[in-house]
Amino acid sequence: MSIHPPRFTLSALALALAALLALPAGAAGAAPSSSAAGTGRAITQSATAGRSVFPTTIPLPDGFSPEGIAIGSLPFAYFGSLVDGSIYRANLVTGNGRVISEGPGTPSVGLTIDRRGRLFVAGGPAGDGRVVSAATGEVLASYTFTSGPNFINDVIVTPDAAWFTDSFNPVLYKLPLDRRGNLPDQDDVATVPLTGDFVLEEGFNLNGIERTPDGKGLLVVQTNTGLLFRVDTATGATTAVDLGGETLPNGDGILLSGRTLYVVQNLLNQVAAVRLDRSGTRGTVAARVTDPRFDVPTTVARFGNRLYLPNARFAVEPTPTTPYSAVAIRRF
Repeated sequence: MSIHPPRFTLSALALALAALLALPAGAAGAAPSSSAAGTGRAITQSATAGRSVFPTTIPLPDGFSPEGIAIGSLPFAYFGSLVDGSIYRANLVTGNGRVISEGPGTPSVGLTIDRRGRLFVAGGPAGDGRVVSAATGEVLASYTFTSGPNFINDVIVTPDAAWFTDSFNPVLYKLPLDRRGNLPDQDDVATVPLTGDFVLEEGFNLNGIERTPDGKGLLVVQTNTGLLFRVDTATGATTAVDLGGETLPNGDGILLSGRTLYVVQNLLNQVAAVRLDRSGTRGTVAARVTDPRFDVPTTVARFGNRLYLPNARFAVEPTPTTPYSAVAIRRF
């Protein structure tokens, strides 16, 4: 089902994001404080870390205003624009790229790619999501999740569903997939209320989403409280992950690699590595990494031994000529 939500201006969206995330003046270049670092090892990577034939900085179009990133099995990264929702594909070998899918005029926020080469895209304040062919840029399906106040923030695909977070509401949205991965109809979209330990607070709540290491549940991070939760997909029950007293303030996009969960702490310009047990109920913040090229990174994707992060630059007034980039750091 196609949808045509109202247009949003980038300046208004960027200002709203900055306000909701409590962005302090000049935060884009600030290194994380010792209190933010917690008990995990604090590491600063150099701009030339992991030097190889692959570029460590990927230029994005001026004025693009990236937020989400997805990388599949091939060396291509896909970025969503907060300006109009366009999808940009960059070659990780050369750094070159192009827009493969013109946006609907509303933001593209978090995105992920499945084994069938389909990009699942969260629609932010438009209350929607869509599925785009990574090969052709064709919009394969569009879905409406809600018409009330919302911010559809991130998405993960499991063998039987695509799950979307909403930063303003205590729910997850579910797109069920059959055994062949066929996309559902609009009538099949489900809203899953969240119960248990998660409590909706003022500001941005649920953000990044991933599977647990054992694949039996989901993990979601709460931006404003820094808490991490495990979600039972059958019931919507949430349980706070025991991090030994640590929190993940300004947690944004998350990425699971084995039993390591990488959590981007956007306004702190750092990435935390959380070592989890198989069920995702306990974890330890083992390290936090920063890099001088970070400029409010929002999320993370992996290719080989590298992590790639788009710089959203929320402290900079967005204009059609504002430069943007994504940066690569060593996986740690």
